[in-house]
Amino acid sequence: MNQLFVTSPQPTLKRIADIDGPDFYPTPRWATYALIENEKFVGDIWESACGDGAMSEVLSEVGGKVRSSDLFDRGFGEAGIDFRTSTCSADNIVTNPPFNAAEDFVQVGLKSAKRKFALLLRLAFLEGAGRQRSIFTENPPSRVWVFSERITFYPRNAERKGSGTTAYAWFVWDKDHTGPSELCWLPTGIKARYGN
Repeated sequence: MNQLFVTSPQPTLKRIADIDGPDFYPTPRWATYALIENEKFVGDIWESACGDGAMSEVLSEVGGKVRSSDLFDRGFGEAGIDFRTSTCSADNIVTNPPFNAAEDFVQVGLKSAKRKFALLLRLAFLEGAGRQRSIFTENPPSRVWVFSERITFYPRNAERKGSGTTAYAWFVWDKDHTGPSELCWLPTGIKARYGN
């Protein structure tokens, strides 16, 4: 008797293997510039999953104080700080969270950010009945900035080649926003201006 084995399709990911701890993919500088060129941040910023500081270094150019922390010690910021259980707050929270903890980061960030809360997430984060019930019905993002250019995540000093296959967006919750959520597209050319 012949047996039919069916396997579910696996996503194609061009993210580089994890470095020094679970789910660590440094954010290319240009992806952070895409956010700060389109969103104004007033006050301090907390980068709560700072990794090796790639995003924090760009955020420091905004002009306010940047606090950097991470659960793991990657040689930058305060190590051993689990954002999911933290009771700290900041005017703004901006981060690229571990994908497996993104929903937890949203729940904590909504309470901890006084002004704006921005997460770099897969565009597919918009999908799903669970997130629709637990997040988007009561707390939809103010703006979703969709990347027109694909992001590829590399470790520092790695050879850059190819492009990513996963669509990403900045999800921004703005405490001063009124009205429905806005869907926005980031312009092309940011990647060329700032490089990976």
